[in-house]
Amino acid sequence: MARYHDLKGKGFYFILFLWFLWFMNFNVRTIFSPIMPLIEDEFMVSHAQAGGVFIFQSAGYGFSLFFSGFFCGRLGYRKSIIISLIVSSALCFSTFFVKDFSLLYFLSLIFGISTGIYLPSAIPLITEYFSEKTWGRSIAIHDSAASISIFSAPFIALFFLQFVEWRGIFTVFGVIFALAAITFCFASDELKIAGARRVMAGDLIRTRALWIMAILWIFAAGANLGVYFVVPLYLTKELSLSIEYANTVFGISRLGGVVVAISVGFLVDRFSLRKIMCFIMLATGILTILVARGPARSIGLFLFLQASFVTGFFPVGLVCISRMFARETRGMATGLILTIGVTFGWGIIPYLLGLSGDNLSFRFGILLLGLTVMMSSGLTFLLKELK
Repeated sequence: MARYHDLKGKGFYFILFLWFLWFMNFNVRTIFSPIMPLIEDEFMVSHAQAGGVFIFQSAGYGFSLFFSGFFCGRLGYRKSIIISLIVSSALCFSTFFVKDFSLLYFLSLIFGISTGIYLPSAIPLITEYFSEKTWGRSIAIHDSAASISIFSAPFIALFFLQFVEWRGIFTVFGVIFALAAITFCFASDELKIAGARRVMAGDLIRTRALWIMAILWIFAAGANLGVYFVVPLYLTKELSLSIEYANTVFGISRLGGVVVAISVGFLVDRFSLRKIMCFIMLATGILTILVARGPARSIGLFLFLQASFVTGFFPVGLVCISRMFARETRGMATGLILTIGVTFGWGIIPYLLGLSGDNLSFRFGILLLGLTVMMSSGLTFLLKELK
């Protein structure tokens, strides 16, 4: 296996290809948000029912993250990613035949399972292919695909909706996933780690750092994609904005996250990881409150700042995981932490925000979320392994 000591030449092209895989992995899930108002209208369902799509998606994603963290190292990280790409391609094509809303729940569950295999396999590959001195930059560049996906999803949706209905978007994605699977077969070497035994899993579960990172991930994911999933409904149903205008404001608000996601990779080697995470969570909580309570004319600015700050948490968090956990348990730790984080942050939180929108208001739910994010920032100083 090649070992890259910098992000030049083949190393740069390899991380760029992994970036594209993570971008598509994220996009096939985030695309549901900007098209959700159309799905609601077609199937005539409530906000809470629509939010159920994200619950099933996150449940499948969390289930997959949990088990892939244990088994992908033995099966092979390269093989695991190829399986993820092939299954995702098949699911995208099958979305064309969805005529009943309950079937969309089932497909969302399987989408979550197929896409959840990727990240616990990609992080060990990155840390094996690249030297430790480049982890901060390589992981940050790779993770920036998530923020670019969040930014671009509304614009991708608006572009394709000019030519096809929402199901047609998934057909295009299906073709891309199939081509990516073929390319990845020739662009990577296999990596297997056989040392992650059951005793290590038991020791890992009893590690305090794992649970602290999981709690932080819940609130960061909730402030990021939890809010992201319901903002189009918030803007169109509660603030009475048109779907075109709402998606434009929504998409532009995610632009700052692209810059932040890459920039933090150059900060992790110069500043304390704990202090960076604490600052990000505190600022995110304050800005989430302002999204709910600020004046309507400033909603675009607050969304922009909130998305920019919270995006910085994830590459920093992945670098923390890589440094706190040994090579044998790194994929497992990534899977466990993300399982807990996405199940609650991407599934339960948007569902609760949907319930708030149905029974009280989206503003109340987002305000309460902002307060909890603020309070969670203090947990970062309990991560003594990062001293």
